[in-house]
Amino acid sequence: MQLLCIGVNERADRLKECLTNGLNSNNKLCKKCKIIDVINSEGSTSIECHIEEDDENSDIYSVLYNELVVNVSDALANYIVDEYEERLILRIINSNYCYFNSVEKKEIQRIALGIIKNEERNFLNSLFQIRRRNIIVKKLLEYFEHSNSVILDGFVNFRLKDYVKDLEEIVDKAVDDFLMEREYKEFIRLLRYFVDIQEPKFNVIHIIAGYDNKYILLDENKQEITNECLQEFMNDLPEGEINYDDLLVSSLITMAPRKLVIHGTKGFRNKELLETIKNVFWGKLIVCSECELCVINCVRSEKKS
Repeated sequence: MQLLCIGVNERADRLKECLTNGLNSNNKLCKKCKIIDVINSEGSTSIECHIEEDDENSDIYSVLYNELVVNVSDALANYIVDEYEERLILRIINSNYCYFNSVEKKEIQRIALGIIKNEERNFLNSLFQIRRRNIIVKKLLEYFEHSNSVILDGFVNFRLKDYVKDLEEIVDKAVDDFLMEREYKEFIRLLRYFVDIQEPKFNVIHIIAGYDNKYILLDENKQEITNECLQEFMNDLPEGEINYDDLLVSSLITMAPRKLVIHGTKGFRNKELLETIKNVFWGKLIVCSECELCVINCVRSEKKS
């Protein structure tokens, strides 16, 4: 009787569940295949998948065995993704980025796992998910061409180098994202400091997104002060190089209003700019969406679009 044998040091129950689900998806295999677990003397467990067919030389047996290999490889790929990826990510971080402290490593791991699990539902990440899983399935199929027994720990450590390389690239990306996020937080902290040490020039400033990515600024009496606030910065810029997003941030920091009101956030095409303003003026910011200024801005935005 021919069989496939999978050795595992832990979570044998989870492995058996994955194999059972995989075989149950094939009507012929679920009737002809039997899964048993054998605990050896050292505490590790082997899961054996038997085909119950009397004539091992028959064409039916050969077809069943090939289907068994495919289904088991597919189930093992699911198990490896679920049970090994997080540990492999942590191992890569500890090996390649040992100079980060434990808190930083934990944050890098969080970012990396977010990429792997495609929490942002990114189409490209979805393709990479499929690619990584296909690497595992392909390597398992190649392995079972020459052997009917595999120890998962050894297989993952020595046979999945391309898969681990993909995980290393994800960790590299996570480190880049972590450093960029840290730099951004430091940048925000510095801007908050500048705002705090400035003498407020206005009690309230209202911001409305205008045409052509420009912005309209109003004082507490809702009188326009756009030119008054932006002109001094525009005079220092070369002609044709005006960035109204940068102008807005610079002027707001210089004016350091006691309160900032943003009307109709849908008019802000640059969402990163909006988030920056929210972070810098945290505790001083009001986002309005229901007043007459918001309504007017909403109508303008609809006309522009």
